[in-house]
Amino acid sequence: MNCILFDGERRVHFLPLTYTRPIAHLRIGMSTIREKWECLLGNTCTILTEDYLEDLFPMVEFEQNIFIEATYLPNQTIVNQIKSLSENEMLVCKNKVVAFFVSASQEEVDFESYTAISCKEEPIQLLGLHDLLQQQRLVLQTDFSSLTKERNSQLLSATNQVICPENIFMEEGAVVECCILNASEGPIYIGKNALVMEGSMIRGSFCMGKNAVVKMGSKIYGATSIGNNTVVGGELKNSLIMDNSNKGHEGYLGDSIVGEWCNLGANTTGSNIKNNYSEVKLWSYDSRSYKNSKLVKFGQVFGDYTRTAVNTKLNTGTIVGVGVNLFQTGFPNKFVPSFRWGDNEETRITDFIETAKNMRALKGFDFSLQEQAVLKTVFKLTQQHRDF
Repeated sequence: MNCILFDGERRVHFLPLTYTRPIAHLRIGMSTIREKWECLLGNTCTILTEDYLEDLFPMVEFEQNIFIEATYLPNQTIVNQIKSLSENEMLVCKNKVVAFFVSASQEEVDFESYTAISCKEEPIQLLGLHDLLQQQRLVLQTDFSSLTKERNSQLLSATNQVICPENIFMEEGAVVECCILNASEGPIYIGKNALVMEGSMIRGSFCMGKNAVVKMGSKIYGATSIGNNTVVGGELKNSLIMDNSNKGHEGYLGDSIVGEWCNLGANTTGSNIKNNYSEVKLWSYDSRSYKNSKLVKFGQVFGDYTRTAVNTKLNTGTIVGVGVNLFQTGFPNKFVPSFRWGDNEETRITDFIETAKNMRALKGFDFSLQEQAVLKTVFKLTQQHRDF
């Protein structure tokens, strides 16, 4: 069965991260949403997303297809139900469509004519950026159990101090020396060829992707996930850092999300709770205004290719767009539009493309014309926010 993950109407609630990727390519726990579905389905999924992203994330249709709302995370029960769907059937949860069957001969999808089948086990649905953090601990535990089942970890060096070693898994080529690892409150997963340098202290739940680096003397609290080829240092708590980004120096990052290809300068520090402990207001791309989040703790969100200068300080609930070069005296606004340069200038797109190309080259990656085209489109789409 050919499965297609589609963005749905909640895509706007994951901006700025979904300017540069479909929802299915958001990371939570130890993998992206797409990778979780592919693992349980046992086959490759393709993507239905915005037109300008199609070259990077193409959709493939067969004679028979099942479309799956990408904000839902899979479980085995739901996957079994999805595999059994047939013509004019849809899977629903709380009156919302989770998945539906479509044949190539259908000219349109009319849910009124579909038979609704209720989910036997309620799946986790991600409703917005906050859920990437709120659901992280549970997802890390689930991913750890699935990923390490019936597998043996590499041996931990005797130079480490370890609590609950049965909850720690090291992939081939990973190196951890002279560190403190406490997995009593959640698992710790060290990816292939990853490096945790001496003096680091890590409490689960925590995972790091392949080739990732935790620098000397780092302090990491759960539930935290860092992606492939990512470098972190300083102090982190309950945060999500996607592939190929750097937070390599001192500074605090808590209850925050960092996109791909970001670089946070030394001593970049963000607040994750207000001085009066009141509810955090977050910028809404949907309403173009600040809205109550119903959360007391929320740090920062950084879109892809964003950089901060040394000693950057950020307020609670700051949302920073794509391609921002953040430097200024004092605190920036709690919403920083994409492609902003410093306090209030616009980045020249040609300069940005050149900088992004140089950054990717440092990690050994090319910068395809398709990727450049996506960012040029995002530059145009976000002009309205810079003019706001």
